[in-house]
Amino acid sequence: MRNHDLVFLKHFSQVIAILVGITIALIGLGIYINNQLEPEPNPVAERATEARIQPVGGVYAGSTGAAAQAAAKAAAAEAAKGQVAYEGTLDGAVIYNALCGACHTAGAGGAPKLEKAAWAARIAQGAETLHKHAIEGYQGAAGIMPAKGGNPALTDEQVIATVDWMVENLK
Repeated sequence: MRNHDLVFLKHFSQVIAILVGITIALIGLGIYINNQLEPEPNPVAERATEARIQPVGGVYAGSTGAAAQAAAKAAAAEAAKGQVAYEGTLDGAVIYNALCGACHTAGAGGAPKLEKAAWAARIAQGAETLHKHAIEGYQGAAGIMPAKGGNPALTDEQVIATVDWMVENLK
Protein backbone atom coordinates (compact mmCIF):
# COMPACT_ATOMS: atom_id res chain seq x y z
CA MET A 1 0.00 0.00 0.00
CA ARG A 2 2.84 2.27 0.74
CA ASN A 3 4.10 2.03 -2.83
CA HIS A 4 0.76 3.22 -4.17
CA ASP A 5 0.95 6.35 -2.03
CA LEU A 6 4.41 7.19 -3.37
CA VAL A 7 3.26 6.72 -6.96
CA PHE A 8 0.23 8.95 -6.31
CA LEU A 9 2.39 11.69 -4.74
CA LYS A 10 4.84 11.48 -7.63
CA HIS A 11 2.09 11.86 -10.25
CA PHE A 12 0.32 14.57 -8.25
CA SER A 13 3.59 16.53 -7.94
CA GLN A 14 4.16 16.21 -11.68
CA VAL A 15 0.65 17.50 -12.44
CA ILE A 16 1.13 20.46 -10.07
CA ALA A 17 4.53 21.24 -11.65
CA ILE A 18 3.01 21.13 -15.16
CA LEU A 19 0.14 23.43 -14.08
CA VAL A 20 2.59 25.90 -12.50
CA GLY A 21 4.66 25.81 -15.70
CA ILE A 22 1.57 26.46 -17.85
CA THR A 23 0.53 29.35 -15.52
CA ILE A 24 3.98 30.96 -15.78
CA ALA A 25 3.96 30.52 -19.56
CA LEU A 26 0.49 32.13 -19.84
CA ILE A 27 1.54 35.05 -17.65
CA GLY A 28 4.64 35.58 -19.80
CA LEU A 29 2.54 35.37 -22.99
CA GLY A 30 0.06 37.92 -21.58
CA ILE A 31 2.84 40.34 -20.69
CA TYR A 32 4.38 39.95 -24.15
CA ILE A 33 1.05 40.56 -25.93
CA ASN A 34 0.23 43.53 -23.69
CA ASN A 35 3.59 45.13 -24.48
CA GLN A 36 2.84 44.85 -28.20
CA LEU A 37 -0.27 47.08 -27.89
CA GLU A 38 -0.02 50.84 -28.27
CA PRO A 39 -1.02 52.53 -25.00
CA GLU A 40 -4.18 54.63 -25.17
CA PRO A 41 -3.47 58.34 -24.75
CA ASN A 42 -4.71 59.94 -21.54
CA PRO A 43 -6.63 63.10 -22.54
CA VAL A 44 -6.08 64.74 -19.14
CA ALA A 45 -2.33 64.21 -19.36
CA GLU A 46 -2.28 65.50 -22.95
CA ARG A 47 -4.12 68.71 -21.98
CA ALA A 48 -1.76 69.21 -19.03
CA THR A 49 1.25 68.74 -21.30
CA GLU A 50 -0.13 71.18 -23.88
CA ALA A 51 -0.78 73.76 -21.17
CA ARG A 52 2.72 73.26 -19.78
CA ILE A 53 4.47 73.80 -23.12
CA GLN A 54 2.41 76.80 -24.25
CA PRO A 55 4.62 79.72 -25.20
CA VAL A 56 4.76 82.38 -22.50
CA GLY A 57 4.72 85.23 -24.97
CA GLY A 58 5.22 86.13 -28.56
CA VAL A 59 7.89 87.96 -30.48
CA TYR A 60 6.59 90.68 -32.76
CA ALA A 61 9.04 92.55 -34.98
CA GLY A 62 8.57 95.06 -37.75
CA SER A 63 5.30 95.96 -39.47
CA THR A 64 4.26 92.31 -39.80
CA GLY A 65 4.89 91.83 -36.10
CA ALA A 66 2.85 94.91 -35.22
CA ALA A 67 -0.09 93.54 -37.19
CA ALA A 68 0.27 90.14 -35.53
CA GLN A 69 0.47 91.79 -32.11
CA ALA A 70 -2.68 93.82 -32.81
CA ALA A 71 -4.48 90.69 -33.98
CA ALA A 72 -3.40 88.79 -30.84
CA LYS A 73 -4.56 91.65 -28.62
CA ALA A 74 -7.92 91.78 -30.41
CA ALA A 75 -8.33 88.00 -30.07
CA ALA A 76 -7.55 88.18 -26.34
CA ALA A 77 -10.05 91.02 -25.86
CA GLU A 78 -12.71 89.05 -27.77
CA ALA A 79 -12.06 85.97 -25.64
CA ALA A 80 -12.31 88.00 -22.43
CA LYS A 81 -15.65 89.60 -23.36
CA GLY A 82 -17.69 86.75 -21.92
CA GLN A 83 -15.68 86.67 -18.72
CA VAL A 84 -16.95 89.74 -16.88
CA ALA A 85 -16.61 89.48 -13.13
CA TYR A 86 -19.60 89.43 -10.81
CA GLU A 87 -22.04 89.18 -13.72
CA GLY A 88 -21.14 92.72 -14.80
CA THR A 89 -22.70 94.40 -11.76
CA LEU A 90 -21.88 98.05 -11.15
CA ASP A 91 -22.92 97.80 -7.49
CA GLY A 92 -19.78 98.83 -5.62
CA ALA A 93 -20.96 97.14 -2.42
CA VAL A 94 -21.14 93.74 -4.11
CA ILE A 95 -17.63 94.02 -5.57
CA TYR A 96 -16.19 95.49 -2.37
CA ASN A 97 -17.62 92.67 -0.24
CA ALA A 98 -16.49 89.98 -2.68
CA LEU A 99 -13.00 91.28 -3.49
CA CYS A 100 -11.82 94.61 -2.14
CA GLY A 101 -12.85 94.09 1.47
CA ALA A 102 -10.27 91.36 1.88
CA CYS A 103 -7.50 93.96 1.98
CA HIS A 104 -9.31 97.21 2.81
CA THR A 105 -11.08 95.83 5.89
CA ALA A 106 -7.87 94.57 7.52
CA GLY A 107 -5.45 97.05 5.96
CA ALA A 108 -3.43 94.26 4.35
CA GLY A 109 -0.51 95.33 2.19
CA GLY A 110 -0.94 98.94 3.32
CA ALA A 111 -4.48 99.16 1.93
CA PRO A 112 -6.33 102.09 3.50
CA LYS A 113 -9.29 101.07 5.65
CA LEU A 114 -12.64 102.75 5.01
CA GLU A 115 -11.81 105.64 7.33
CA LYS A 116 -11.77 109.30 6.27
CA ALA A 117 -8.36 109.89 7.85
CA ALA A 118 -6.75 107.13 5.77
CA TRP A 119 -8.29 108.46 2.55
CA ALA A 120 -7.91 112.24 3.00
CA ALA A 121 -4.60 112.54 1.12
CA ARG A 122 -5.79 110.16 -1.61
CA ILE A 123 -9.08 112.00 -2.14
CA ALA A 124 -7.13 115.28 -2.37
CA GLN A 125 -5.42 113.90 -5.51
CA GLY A 126 -8.79 113.74 -7.26
CA ALA A 127 -11.21 111.04 -8.35
CA GLU A 128 -9.42 110.50 -11.67
CA THR A 129 -6.19 109.60 -9.87
CA LEU A 130 -8.04 107.23 -7.53
CA HIS A 131 -9.70 105.57 -10.51
CA LYS A 132 -6.43 105.32 -12.45
CA HIS A 133 -4.56 103.76 -9.52
CA ALA A 134 -7.34 101.26 -8.93
CA ILE A 135 -7.53 100.27 -12.62
CA GLU A 136 -3.83 100.22 -13.51
CA GLY A 137 -2.43 99.39 -10.09
CA TYR A 138 -0.14 101.50 -7.94
CA GLN A 139 2.80 101.06 -5.60
CA GLY A 140 3.45 103.83 -3.15
CA ALA A 141 5.32 104.28 0.10
CA ALA A 142 2.29 103.13 2.10
CA GLY A 143 1.66 99.92 0.19
CA ILE A 144 0.60 98.34 -3.07
CA MET A 145 -2.65 98.35 -5.03
CA PRO A 146 -2.81 95.54 -7.62
CA ALA A 147 -4.42 96.41 -10.95
CA LYS A 148 -8.19 95.98 -10.70
CA GLY A 149 -7.78 94.63 -7.19
CA GLY A 150 -6.09 91.54 -8.59
CA ASN A 151 -9.11 90.51 -10.70
CA PRO A 152 -8.45 91.28 -14.39
CA ALA A 153 -12.01 90.20 -15.27
CA LEU A 154 -13.35 93.42 -13.73
CA THR A 155 -14.24 96.11 -16.24
CA ASP A 156 -12.97 99.65 -15.80
CA GLU A 157 -16.55 100.74 -15.09
CA GLN A 158 -16.86 98.18 -12.28
CA VAL A 159 -13.63 99.40 -10.70
CA ILE A 160 -14.72 103.05 -10.93
CA ALA A 161 -18.12 102.22 -9.41
CA THR A 162 -16.46 100.37 -6.55
CA VAL A 163 -13.95 103.17 -5.83
CA ASP A 164 -16.78 105.71 -5.85
CA TRP A 165 -18.80 103.51 -3.48
CA MET A 166 -15.82 103.20 -1.14
CA VAL A 167 -15.29 106.98 -1.07
CA GLU A 168 -19.00 107.56 -0.39
CA ASN A 169 -18.98 105.05 2.49
CA LEU A 170 -15.97 106.30 4.46
CA LYS A 171 -16.50 106.41 8.23
